[in-house]
Amino acid sequence: MKQLIIVPAWNEAAAIGDTLTEIRAAVPQIDVLVVNDGSTDATAQIAKQAGAIVLHLPFNLGVGGAMRAGYEYALRHDYDQCIQVDADGQHDPVDIERVLAGLEEADISIGSRFEKRGDYKARGPRRWAMGLLAAIISKLAQIKLTDVTSGFRAGNRKAIAQYCRHFPSEYLGDTIDSLVMAIRTGLKVTQIPVAMRVRRAGVPSSNPLKSAVYLLRSMVTLCLALTKRPTKHS
Repeated sequence: MKQLIIVPAWNEAAAIGDTLTEIRAAVPQIDVLVVNDGSTDATAQIAKQAGAIVLHLPFNLGVGGAMRAGYEYALRHDYDQCIQVDADGQHDPVDIERVLAGLEEADISIGSRFEKRGDYKARGPRRWAMGLLAAIISKLAQIKLTDVTSGFRAGNRKAIAQYCRHFPSEYLGDTIDSLVMAIRTGLKVTQIPVAMRVRRAGVPSSNPLKSAVYLLRSMVTLCLALTKRPTKHS
């Protein structure tokens, strides 16, 4: 089984070294690809020194564009499974094997922050959006999902090929749009309880204004994803 960890990173020099050290300690047998998303700091150099494969993007594309590049790399290098892990340390590397194990019964395995493991909480408009999105996509997938916006997500060969065709670079596209399109093409989804940690460095992205924007954009993204014509995997 050939597996790959994809770490999208934009100006994460303060956190990525420790994150990669933890990943190597937890799963030394799995290849690690850092997608350097146009960073202007020492992210790429630190990642290389930590032993990761580094894929350089010429400018910042955002997490959606970075992840699509990562999936293209996985496809071209014939990986069987891959998993996204955030560079800021919020995803606990000890959960990587647990999330990958979900692929034994599904094509996509999502690490859920809301399954009674850890103490992660979202409040206000952001939590309302997450709940509404989860309810709608659960009905579409015909399985109860609680955290459809989680970036801690693994996929098998079918998912990798699907993402290479449909993974968008727009805001929220890396989570909502890609998941809806995958489900509509017949891919099976499961979720695994995980614990979310506080980011190692930087400023959290949530505040009341951004949460309201998140609510609006996530609904628009979902509507657009439901109207797109998917391409079924071979």
